[in-house]
Amino acid sequence: MSNAMIRLRMSSADAHYGGGLVNGAKMLELFGDVATELLIQHDGDEGLFVAYKDVEFLAPVFGGDYIEAVGKIVEVGNSSRKMEFEARKVITSPQEDGLSESAKNVLDEPVIVAKASGVCVVPKAKQRN
Repeated sequence: MSNAMIRLRMSSADAHYGGGLVNGAKMLELFGDVATELLIQHDGDEGLFVAYKDVEFLAPVFGGDYIEAVGKIVEVGNSSRKMEFEARKVITSPQEDGLSESAKNVLDEPVIVAKASGVCVVPKAKQRN
């Protein structure tokens, strides 16, 4: 089955709550982008996301964190595609006093910040692969 990955930096504009906390919905947006890439790889069409299932927010994300969102197709039907997603924090701001605001830490092990599964649909007439 296909796999896809997106890595990007959460900006201060993504910080929605006090302390620079990023809204969990941002992780769902990333999962949607990963799903679109998976559908293009598999079917040659962007398809439609129809349902999320089992969404879990496991750790906080802050402006300045780098997030890697990954996904894979786990089951293929006539037009449906079941997928699994995971978002991981790979770079973060250190919590040490005296460091510059631009200081960052590359994490030895990524921190899983969100997980979900979902279903997308590509109508038969739009499937090209």
